[in-house]
Amino acid sequence: MNSEQSVVFVIDDDPSMRESLESLLRSICHEVQAFATTQEFLLSERPDVPGCLVLDVRLPGQSGLEFQRELTRLDIELPIVFITGHGDIPMSVTAMKAGAIEFLTKPLRDQDFLDAVHRGIDLDRDRRTNTAVLADLRERFGSLTSREREIMVLVAAGQLNKQIAAELELSEITIKVHRAQVMRKMQAKSLPDLVRFADKLAIDITKL
Repeated sequence: MNSEQSVVFVIDDDPSMRESLESLLRSICHEVQAFATTQEFLLSERPDVPGCLVLDVRLPGQSGLEFQRELTRLDIELPIVFITGHGDIPMSVTAMKAGAIEFLTKPLRDQDFLDAVHRGIDLDRDRRTNTAVLADLRERFGSLTSREREIMVLVAAGQLNKQIAAELELSEITIKVHRAQVMRKMQAKSLPDLVRFADKLAIDITKL
């Protein structure tokens, strides 16, 4: 796992545990930001890079599970690795159902902990890549005219030019011209490319 351009956030009110986790993570060249409370985390300036949140379940005031729900409300997307000295099965099930990637019991096994953190960073890196790709596709789709969008949907659905022409009451040559524009603007090199783009943009296309 490449630790470059990534950060691990640690929230634990136990100073010795924070220091121990920081030391372990820094020993393999991770950037670490550690906090005693969830509020400190929220008030911090967090780098815009792939990351993972290591979150203690039991914290003064707001619990880790409650904070997990707050992060969802705040639209802060970070893979969460829960750690606890007092875990139970219902608690772990609640955390995992809400999207946590791991629920580890103290004392932590170093390798289990590092494996979970690495998986979290990889997941966040993939999410960010997919978000960037989708944003780019939405921008391309936004450059299409209304007619071109119609035609893209029908082409992606597998209809032939003559079928589209009949449905839209246009000439087949007009459909070919629009289709070529769609391929150019969407930067699709082939029909399978366009179909994949349409699948990724399914939410936008259903609004047509």
